[in-house]
Amino acid sequence: MALRPRASRPQLKRDPLGRAGESQAETREGHMDPAVFLVALVTVVGTAAVTIFKVARLWAPRPESPSADVTARLEALERDVQGLQQQQAETQERLDFAERLLSKAREERRIGS
Repeated sequence: MALRPRASRPQLKRDPLGRAGESQAETREGHMDPAVFLVALVTVVGTAAVTIFKVARLWAPRPESPSADVTARLEALERDVQGLQQQQAETQERLDFAERLLSKAREERRIGS
């Protein structure tokens, strides 16, 4: 059985600083690989955005709960509105009753004529 010669691997050239070949993040032109650039860009922009939102929340004024006086006045207004709604409902019932009486009286006059 004859031995086959081994396929030789391409040899990496060493630069003057002793580094072998190109890094995975750089292409032959010395530019960063687009995927690595995108990951770095998203990381930097995302971190900046989160920081800005957190700082903005700290500076934003928070709504305060109304004072006891305002709360009492609001409750009084709500009671007044409920009372007015009840009065309006009673008035509507009386109006309906009066309309029924009037229509009944008109029909009796027509029948009696």
